[in-house]
Amino acid sequence: MELILKQDVQNLGFKDDIVSVKPGYGRNFLIPQGFAALATPSAKKVLAENLKQKAHKEQKVIDDATKIADALKALDIKIVAKAGGEKLFGSVTNMDIVEALEKAGHSIDRKFITSGTVKRTGKYAATVRLHRSVVFELPYEIIAE
Repeated sequence: MELILKQDVQNLGFKDDIVSVKPGYGRNFLIPQGFAALATPSAKKVLAENLKQKAHKEQKVIDDATKIADALKALDIKIVAKAGGEKLFGSVTNMDIVEALEKAGHSIDRKFITSGTVKRTGKYAATVRLHRSVVFELPYEIIAE
């Protein structure tokens, strides 16, 4: 079953992508939730025309995302956490990285950051996706309190 995504869907695709999924997944989840629409020939033509018109605007968004990415790469992020030796009491997650970025003056939604849970002190890298074509590694360090 071919569908046109109306918004980004994790592990499936980005907005305006044409994806092929199993019929049950499309019919029972994606379409009723408003995440996708059927990819009929007429819908594909309309999508192609819309993408052609959005191309110029998209370039400006990519340029802005690249500037933000360069600014974030220059940051030296240190997250202070309670620890016993090298092992943390608890863990460091995406939310802690977002808080550290906000203290530095940058606001990024936590759903765009992928780091997993970290339970030891040391240097790590989180993957940040600001745009479908602007993805970078953000280094950060966890230090004991």
